[in-house]
Amino acid sequence: MIKHIVMWRLKERALDNDRETNAHQLKERLEALRGKVPGMLSLEVGLDLSGDPDAAHVVLYSEFEDQDALERYQRHPDHEAVKPFVKEIRSERRVVDYAI
Repeated sequence: MIKHIVMWRLKERALDNDRETNAHQLKERLEALRGKVPGMLSLEVGLDLSGDPDAAHVVLYSEFEDQDALERYQRHPDHEAVKPFVKEIRSERRVVDYAI
């Protein structure tokens, strides 16, 4: 199994929206990917509640059967469609993929 975790810090304003609006839109767009890729076992998206100045604003936690399933997800057209939105609203991105 592969776990894929991504954390984003978002710009204060982007695409004529504030950070909170963009965070909710990102959550909706990512959650829409759930169940669309063979081999995806789970996908959840969380929004930061801490308000800590060092915190990420949005986190994606997902699990895949294997590396091939993760690669299918990365190339999936619905995932590709989310990427331009993310690039416009994020200021930072961190990712960790690991096998268990």
